[in-house]
Amino acid sequence: MSDIDVGRLQDLRHARHSVTLSNGKHLVLFRLPSIDRPLQEGLEAWTYYAMEAECPHAGGPMADAHIDIEDSSYIASCPWHAYDFNVETGESSYGIKACTFPVTVQDGRVSIRVAEAPDLQLAKVEPVSEKVKFKHGPRVEPSGSPTYLGEDASLCDWCVHILNTSNPEHKIELTTHLFSVFATREQSPSPILIGAGSAVPPQELPRQDLTQVKPGQMPKAGKGGNLKSRIMMLHALANIEQWAIDLAIDIIVRFASFRTDVTNSRDPPQQLPRTFFYDWLKVANDEAKHFSLLRARLEELGSHFGALPVHHGLWESAARTSHDLRARISVIALVHEARGLDVNPMTIEKFRNAKDGESVDVLSIIHNDEITHVTTGHRWLTWICQQEGADPVQVFRSNVQKHFRGAVKGPFNVDARQQAGMDQSYYMDLHGQPWKGEVIAGG
Repeated sequence: MSDIDVGRLQDLRHARHSVTLSNGKHLVLFRLPSIDRPLQEGLEAWTYYAMEAECPHAGGPMADAHIDIEDSSYIASCPWHAYDFNVETGESSYGIKACTFPVTVQDGRVSIRVAEAPDLQLAKVEPVSEKVKFKHGPRVEPSGSPTYLGEDASLCDWCVHILNTSNPEHKIELTTHLFSVFATREQSPSPILIGAGSAVPPQELPRQDLTQVKPGQMPKAGKGGNLKSRIMMLHALANIEQWAIDLAIDIIVRFASFRTDVTNSRDPPQQLPRTFFYDWLKVANDEAKHFSLLRARLEELGSHFGALPVHHGLWESAARTSHDLRARISVIALVHEARGLDVNPMTIEKFRNAKDGESVDVLSIIHNDEITHVTTGHRWLTWICQQEGADPVQVFRSNVQKHFRGAVKGPFNVDARQQAGMDQSYYMDLHGQPWKGEVIAGG
C-alpha cells in the first residue's frame, strides 16, 4: 500500500489534475463542490476524488469526463462513449467498474492511497488544461468590457447575446462565464432557465475588423516551412475556432424547442434533456479556449487575429442546416469537425518539423478536445435516433447527401474517428451535393 502526497491544498485548486505515479500509472484528481453545501466557500465546500485516468471500456480520457450528480453522488461520463462511473466507488450502469482511490486531506496537504502497490511516489501532477488566454493590460478598444446579462436571463437569452457579440475578446469572456454559471447553478436549487422559444438567434453574425473572402479565395498557407506560412495556418485555424464558438452556441438556442419525431416510434415526443445544453456549452467553452490560445500564439509570433482575410464557410454550412437538428449535427459535428481529426495530426507534424514546440502544444490541446466534440455530436445524433427508432448511420448519411457540398474525402484518421464513435460505415463512399471546393476542417 502507498500513500502518495500529491501536494499542498492551496496548490490544487483546479477542477481536475493529471497525476502520474512513479510506476507510470496515470490518475485523475477531481476537485468538486461538496454536494450537501455546493455554494459555500472554504475548505469544507470541496471534496477530492481520484480515479484511473483511462476509461476501462476503451481507454478514453477520464480527465475530460462530463460530471453529473445522480442520487447524491458524482458521476463521471467518459467523453468518448459516455460510459458512466461513480467517482467514489467506480461503479457503472454498464456493468464494468473503474478503479478509484481514497483521497485524504490533512494538515493542508492532499494524498491518494493506492492499495495494490507499495513504495509508490509522485512523479508529476499538473492541471488539466481548461486555460483561456485573455488579453492582459489596459483595453485599447473603445467597446470596453463585455455586457453581462442579469441572473434572471435564460440560457437562450445568453446565447443570442453571445451570437450578437462582434468583439472576439468579449465573446470569449461571455462564453466561458456562461458555461461556468450554468454548470454551477445546475448543482443549486435555481438552475438557469432554458427559455426555449423566448429568444430568436440571428441569421447573420457580426464580426469585428475582419476582411471576408469566399473559402476558395483564401490565400494558400504553404507547408509551414517558414514563419509566414505558420502564421497563415494559425490564423485560418483561429477563424475556424471563433466560428466554432458560435456554432456550439447557436445549436443550443436554435434547437432549444426540438422534439423527437414519433412517426416511427410508440413513445411520446421527447424534449432535449438538460445534459444536451451542458454538453454543447462545454464544446463552446472549449472552442473559446482554442481561439484564445491561437490568438495568443499569433501575437507571440508577431502577428494578430484579423491581420489576414477570413471566410465564413462554416456559417454557410450552418445556415443550410438551420431547419433540422439532425442535419446540423450530421454536417457540422460529424463532417466538418470530424475532418479536423483527419488533418490535425498532419498540421501538428508540420509545426513539429519547423521546431515550433509552442504551437505544437496548442494544436495538440485542440486535437484532443475535438475528439470529444465529435463524440458529443455522435452521442446526441444517436440519442435522437434511439428515441425515433431510426438508424443513426442512415440518418447521418442521408443528411450529408442532402445538405453537404462535396464528397467526404480521406485520408481518414480511422482511430480518432473510432474513438469518437464513428466507424467506417458512417463515412466511406459518401458524397453530398456537387461541389468543387475544399472541405473545411474543424468547427
